[in-house]
Amino acid sequence: MADAYDRMIAELSRCRRVLITTHVRPDGDALGTAAAMQMGLGKRGISAEVLLLSHLPSKYGFIFHENQIPFHDAEAGWPTGLELDAFDALLVVDTGTWSQLPGLKERILPWDRPKLVLDHHLTQEDWATHKLVDTKAAAAGEIATELLERWGVEMDPRIATALYLAIVSDTGWFHFSNTQPHTLRMAADLIEAGVDTDRLYQLLYYSEKSQRIALHTRALQSLELLAGERLAVMRLMPRDFQETHAGVGDTENVINQPLAIRTVEVSVLMVQPPGDDVVRVSFRSKGQVDVARFAERFGGGGHARAAGCKIAAPLEEVHRRLTQAMTEALGG
Repeated sequence: MADAYDRMIAELSRCRRVLITTHVRPDGDALGTAAAMQMGLGKRGISAEVLLLSHLPSKYGFIFHENQIPFHDAEAGWPTGLELDAFDALLVVDTGTWSQLPGLKERILPWDRPKLVLDHHLTQEDWATHKLVDTKAAAAGEIATELLERWGVEMDPRIATALYLAIVSDTGWFHFSNTQPHTLRMAADLIEAGVDTDRLYQLLYYSEKSQRIALHTRALQSLELLAGERLAVMRLMPRDFQETHAGVGDTENVINQPLAIRTVEVSVLMVQPPGDDVVRVSFRSKGQVDVARFAERFGGGGHARAAGCKIAAPLEEVHRRLTQAMTEALGG
């Protein structure tokens, strides 16, 4: 693994300008890692910009706006004036699969510059020039922290806060099973570097929009308990978004709520946004089912306890197929 870090540092050190991107509908880990890498590269004299494949979520917008992170929004197509040839490399964080990078494959595959991946997910595809992947890391932010420290980048409060955001987002503020002793030691070092944990907690958990709460209420109203109450299934349909005035990004974390039920082993959320024929499915597991392997059967992937996929079929058909398959995976 040390060689993988060294090679990533060597690849980036040869660059003068780097384009950073991450998966569509980015979460706190993706955005915190991207912001930290942009600022960290700047401290090494390397200019960097971020390409977002969907709108910057308001919940995490502060990490970009307060640090004046230059970014491009590709929600509606390739940004005007963004020329790939102006960059020496592409750095992809928090994913290693094309399915999470819609619209990039056709542009990036023929591009003759280094394509670098920094990720912690099990599901990977072999297209990058170099990958720094540690599936034992709780978050991509953990890997980025280690990388910047090995590179000798000064850990100032801005970078430390971005990295802390990344780590707490993917560990549920250190509640999830992926939290390891080294995760907490790393977090302590970041706090010592200047993270204001109280302010960050307020921004993440006490700044919700009313529309988001309304959408979560719709999801919970759809809750079904199947397979002897071991399987929880929720659905969000186009009208739920239209009537609550919420967006797809507002679905974040609702999938975890049924796991509070003692008998539930797996939670499934099916989302069909307005005007979209593709159903987006998220899976969460308490550990009895490897949902990454399950999601791979439907063209997706992720972690053993957190994964997802997209299925181009009517919502009712997706519901039938997935509930049947997951019931079988749970043993009937």
